[in-house]
Amino acid sequence: MNIFKKLEIGLLLILSVILSGTIGYMIIEGWSFIDSFYMTIITISTTGFKEIRPLSTPGMILTVFLIIMGVVAIAYTGGRGVQLLVETQILRKKKMERKLSAVSDHYIICGFGRMGKQIAEHIKENELQSVVIENEPNNVNTLEELNYLFVNADATDDDALIKAGVERAKGLVAVLGTDAENVFTTLSARELNSKLFIVSRAIDEGTEGKLKKAGADRVVKPYELGGNRMVQLLLRPGVTDFIEGIARKKEVDISLEQIIVSKNSNLIGLTLAQSPIRKELDIIIIAIDKSHGKFVYNPKSSTIIEGGDKLIAIGHVEKLNKLNKICVRVS
Repeated sequence: MNIFKKLEIGLLLILSVILSGTIGYMIIEGWSFIDSFYMTIITISTTGFKEIRPLSTPGMILTVFLIIMGVVAIAYTGGRGVQLLVETQILRKKKMERKLSAVSDHYIICGFGRMGKQIAEHIKENELQSVVIENEPNNVNTLEELNYLFVNADATDDDALIKAGVERAKGLVAVLGTDAENVFTTLSARELNSKLFIVSRAIDEGTEGKLKKAGADRVVKPYELGGNRMVQLLLRPGVTDFIEGIARKKEVDISLEQIIVSKNSNLIGLTLAQSPIRKELDIIIIAIDKSHGKFVYNPKSSTIIEGGDKLIAIGHVEKLNKLNKICVRVS
């Protein structure tokens, strides 16, 4: 018998005791419905209020019966209610663990403060999977309400990173409350996954070098970044709005994407002019992060595509998806 059926039986039992007591007092003592109902409630709840009126011997026997049955019914129903809450929490935890064990190529967000929430929202907008590591109770409640995948633990703990699938993750961002926590988390994540792309926040000026030594691929300094953005908005508001619009795909069908050319792609060895990128897909390559580390801005049509190149492309979302498939397709 499942827990819901047991809880239903308990509630029916309480209702039966109340109904039996009310009818019993009405018949035995000749009381009104309200008086009989009130006497039944204070009896089964064992509140200790004085009887409304003196009881006859049969009324006393009924009262003893109601006390015993009321305590049994309430205890049974209360126990089933607690069992339901516990089982619900256990099932929810197991369901979360199953999802966490199956996720891959995802992004781990360490910290769910103001910046962590923004990052999670942007990743969700891009239809990508994220896992949040957070242990602050209010933030954990928010994560449950928003139905995010999360690990309720300290992000500096190796076990928390492993539960979040750090070995299978594509990237990690550390936005914890202190620089020390971000450094330690970055160091732990790098040891657990040497290929993981890590972005970390630095609050103090002197922390950037420590984070890079710990293994961060990129370090973000919020105040510096915010100042640069405000200057760009002040001097070039139209350009800034356009870039932010396509980066977040707001009300436009154009996107700015990074597409990696696979080592066995059919595009390898072709120039940009020979490839279908411009003439068929109408996509503009504004830069190429070459496999050997050189960054080529506004590449010429004669630039040769190599395996491992990262194409910084702008175009319609549908066409970019086609290009992504071409870049990984093998003949």
